[in-house]
Amino acid sequence: MKEKTIVCISCYYKGYDFMDEMKKLGNKIILVTSENLKEKNWPWHAVDEVFYMPEIKPSVWNLDHLIQGFSHLMKTRKVDAVIALDDYDVEKAALIRETFRIPGMGQTTHRYFRDKLAMRQKAKDSGINVPEFSAVFNDQEVKDFTEKVPAPWVLKPRSEASASGIKKLKTQEELWEALEKLGEERHLFLLESFKPGDVYHVDSLTFNKEIVFTSASKYLAPPMQVSHEGGVFRTKTLGRYSEEFKALEEANAKVLSNFGLINGATHTEFIRGKEDGKWYFLETSSRVGGAHIPDLVEASSNINIWREWAKIEDALLKGTHYEVSKPTGYYSGLIVALIKDLTPNYKDFECEEVVKFLPIDYHVGIVYKSKDSVIVQERLDYAAEKIHAEMLNVLPPKDKPSS
Repeated sequence: MKEKTIVCISCYYKGYDFMDEMKKLGNKIILVTSENLKEKNWPWHAVDEVFYMPEIKPSVWNLDHLIQGFSHLMKTRKVDAVIALDDYDVEKAALIRETFRIPGMGQTTHRYFRDKLAMRQKAKDSGINVPEFSAVFNDQEVKDFTEKVPAPWVLKPRSEASASGIKKLKTQEELWEALEKLGEERHLFLLESFKPGDVYHVDSLTFNKEIVFTSASKYLAPPMQVSHEGGVFRTKTLGRYSEEFKALEEANAKVLSNFGLINGATHTEFIRGKEDGKWYFLETSSRVGGAHIPDLVEASSNINIWREWAKIEDALLKGTHYEVSKPTGYYSGLIVALIKDLTPNYKDFECEEVVKFLPIDYHVGIVYKSKDSVIVQERLDYAAEKIHAEMLNVLPPKDKPSS
């Protein structure tokens, strides 16, 4: 079958397995990435051509220049698909698809997977539980919201990946001060009721509107807490037959069908309210989860989400059928933390449940798996205590998150 040309867009270093798999399936890969990522270990054996974009600020490119560059590229190459490898690239890819009429998610649907205000409104209109929220365009609307919904509230950027840029506010004074500070950027935020509870993530694959694979996990420290206070990021998969898994699988399916997702990988977050035990939708994204979540998913299920996503895109381009393998039923756990040393000494963490030690500079990163959920929890607890006591380095959050 004739090779197809796939343009992968990424302003962050990720998607190695995706490009490697796409190449194996007999396609041509063009990578468009940020200039400052030239030295990264991209799968050069799989990349046929690469183009670099200067960053105006972290993750931000001049979109007019991107379109001009793409127009030049299109003169001599027929592009069959445009793939966003990172959350920050979803709108870039949607803009290119709409401008050059390339099939795939356009700008209307992409907003439901990128703009937190659009996704909350869509969820609410679709009868999906969401924490109470309000746009912050209008002073009176904000005032009405704060009188109706008790503090604390959270002020969130509408299109930041992960938990960066979120402010928790306890009083009206704090809120107005924060809005004042935002100045011209105020419209880029939304206000939401702060719901205490456990946060979960669902990572899934969809082919022709059918969800073909679902993995559900529970964060053992909320991402917002790790992002704001530093500390240890931990998450653990749920048993496929547990009540929590079934509830999340159902909630995730409702979100994706209502949001109009047709194909690809998604990472969706929910919170289970502490006070009422109800499931609330937090956010979704049409990409593979970050922060090494694919390693966690693969350890428990033997499904590599990046590679399966590549197979889905390949099947769509070539009009062939796609089927995912049956997942294995292990429990897995992931722990990642910022440490003082460039490379950690993993000697004290070695045990039979370790699947891999993740090679990330100035971080400790471990993936565990076992048939027994309790053992995974014990390993994660032991590692967290040891890291806290001996290795942890707490820094203010960076501008650019990695999830």
